[in-house]
Order: sequence, then C-alpha cells, then structure tokens
Amino acid sequence: MTQLTEARPEAPQPRPAVRRGFAERPAAVGLPALGLVIAVAGWWLVTSGLNLVHPAALPPPQAVGESLANATDVLLPALGITTWMTVLGFLLSSAAGVLIGMALAASRRVERMFAPLLVAVNAVPKIAFGPLLVVAVGWGQKPILTMVFLLCFFPIVLSTATGLTTTPADLAELSRSLNASWWQSFRKVRFPSALPQIFVGLKVAMPLAAIGAVIGEFYSDRPGLGYQILQYNGVGDTATAWAAIVLVALMSIALYAALSLVERLALPWVKATTSAR
Repeated sequence: MTQLTEARPEAPQPRPAVRRGFAERPAAVGLPALGLVIAVAGWWLVTSGLNLVHPAALPPPQAVGESLANATDVLLPALGITTWMTVLGFLLSSAAGVLIGMALAASRRVERMFAPLLVAVNAVPKIAFGPLLVVAVGWGQKPILTMVFLLCFFPIVLSTATGLTTTPADLAELSRSLNASWWQSFRKVRFPSALPQIFVGLKVAMPLAAIGAVIGEFYSDRPGLGYQILQYNGVGDTATAWAAIVLVALMSIALYAALSLVERLALPWVKATTSAR
C-alpha cells in the first residue's frame, strides 16, 4: 500500500536584518535641518514678510546674521567663555546631584528630612539670587557656577533618587537569591538599572545649565554671551544681542547632542531593550 504524503509548503526564509542605524542617518540630520529652516522662515515671515514685530524688539534673521558676522571677534570668544562655564557647572552639578540623590534613595529618613528643603530651593526664582550672589561669593566665575548649580541640581537629584528606588523587582530578587552584598547589589544591579533614569535628569539639566550660565554672567565681570547681551542691548544694538542669543541656543543644541551621544555609547542595551518609535 502506497502512502501518499501531502506536499508541505516550504518555510519562509528569514529576511536579512536591516541596518536601521544606517537608514536613519539621513533622517537624523535632515529632519533637524528642516525644522531649522521652517523656524527661520517663520521668523522672517513675522519680522520682514508681515511686519508683525518691530525690528527693535525682534530684528529679522538677515540683520541678526549680518550682526553676527560683524561681531565675530567679540562673540566667538564670549561663546568659548559661556561654553566652558556651562560645561564646568554642569559637571559639578551632576556630581553633587547624583550623590545627593543616592543619599535620598539610601535612607527614607534622609529623604523626609531634606526633600522639602530641596523643593523649596528649587521653587525660588533663581534670578532673585543674582544680586545676592555678587555679595555672597564675589565677582568672577563663582556667581556663574553657583547659578548653574542652582538651576541644574534638582532634576539630577530627582532622577537619581527615582532610578535607584525603582529597581525592577526581578533583578532585585535575583540579587537577593545570589546572596549579594549591599555594595554588590548596588554596583551590579541598582545603579546600572538607574542609569537610564539618571540620564533623563542629565538631559533635562543640560539646557538649564546654559540658562544658568547666561543669568550668572548678567551679574559677573566675565565677558561671556550673557555679559555681551546686556552690553549690546544697553546701547540699542538689539541685532547683535539677538545674535548672542542665537549662539546660546546653538551651544545648547550642541551640548545636548553630545550628551545624547554619551548616553548611547554608555548605555548600548537601552535601545535594544526598549520599544522603537
């Protein structure tokens, strides 16, 4: 007796993996450039096209570009000073914020004792501290770094404490089942799992660092971009003052992009274990 066998369809061959990183590179550059073009076009339309804003309040982009080209000998050194103050203040705030967040996460009593004070300090408008900083710490770099610290530390503290107190339950149970010590559990489980949350706070704090540096330079003798904004605005040269503001914005974008790159290099597993958009 002959046995008839049914013909089974062949299993589909697996499709080759697509290198999404390579495919996303044009969009990663093109979309921000397109957004910049749209923003500049809207700026030109409001100022030059429809004349909705007086040039003394908001000069057109071509006037700002011309002023930037004419004042590069002043604005570029000022950009270097503000960038250095922003980065230095951000690093100091990051170190202090992570340590304070670790202390709050380690003890419920410490959190209940100092969390209201941190919220109160963060709630005070930081520009109110400006004139007082000159009296308290003097001129130079100190008021700038203090202002950067006051603006930056709270989101870093909050993200660190949140990350360290929300360790996934399965990872915490695994460390307990392996009889890991507190330090081993912290170094191998709790801190690595908190790093994505910590970087969220760092990325929130980075633009705030630029704001703090500019505000601090309003009350300092350091000739950074904040100092130049006051000087040019005082003599009625609003186009050059807006050119300095544009440089602050570009500096913030560059520093934020650098921090995002550090996050991708330091946490390669985050993109692989989270859902893609």
